[in-house]
Amino acid sequence: MASSSVPVYLKDENLTQETRDLLSSLPTEKGWLVSQMYQFEGIWQTQALVQGIVNCQKHFEANDSDVILATLAKSGTTWLKALLFALIHQNKFPVSGNHPLLATNPHPLVPYLEGDYCVSPDVDCKGKFIGGPFWDHVLEYWYESLKNPNKVLFVTYEELKKQTEVQVKRIAEFIGCGFTAEEEVSEIVKLCSFESLSSLEVNRQGKLPNGIESNAFFRKGETGGWRDTLSESLADVIDRTTEQKFGGSGLKFSC
Repeated sequence: MASSSVPVYLKDENLTQETRDLLSSLPTEKGWLVSQMYQFEGIWQTQALVQGIVNCQKHFEANDSDVILATLAKSGTTWLKALLFALIHQNKFPVSGNHPLLATNPHPLVPYLEGDYCVSPDVDCKGKFIGGPFWDHVLEYWYESLKNPNKVLFVTYEELKKQTEVQVKRIAEFIGCGFTAEEEVSEIVKLCSFESLSSLEVNRQGKLPNGIESNAFFRKGETGGWRDTLSESLADVIDRTTEQKFGGSGLKFSC
């Protein structure tokens, strides 16, 4: 892939010598979004992402009050970030027409990962894509949520779509932001709905500092979108692989 077509956040102009030395020792695989991927601590990453991970490991110190949202791209990240922002700041910013989520200027709730990825049995079912293997990621969080339910909350997009208010109250309880009235739950759900966020001018016309258009983060806001992309045979392969990987874990996905 030509350098000019690679997203800004994946370019590798700022690699340190330490990271370059590290990359030379890692397993590699041909990528589809970038020319080369590297397996770092069991996960396939780009050079730039490895650099970011190294920086984070060396300098980031989490506080007990931190809330870390971990998702894959195109899995409802924008929606969940908006919900978390509204929940955490519900006392500071009551739901109203002047809520920061409704601002006309770009707000910091749009994730920086973008784009769909090509799907093939050889690539996806072997986990050889950026951030893969998918199943390893999911199972680590799933088992940790069972082990430490006060520290890790596991939520699926399907659950959030089917029982939005129930899941929002569950999230609020987890982060210590309770509600005094049922109306507050409904107001936050409406504020952060797909219709509300996707219709904002900043999300229809705006751009992030790296040039990515904000509307790239809004698709249909529905479950089952894979049916528009995957053939039945490929969907069957992925389903069988998922059943095999998650077998015995107690984790089940509903599409």
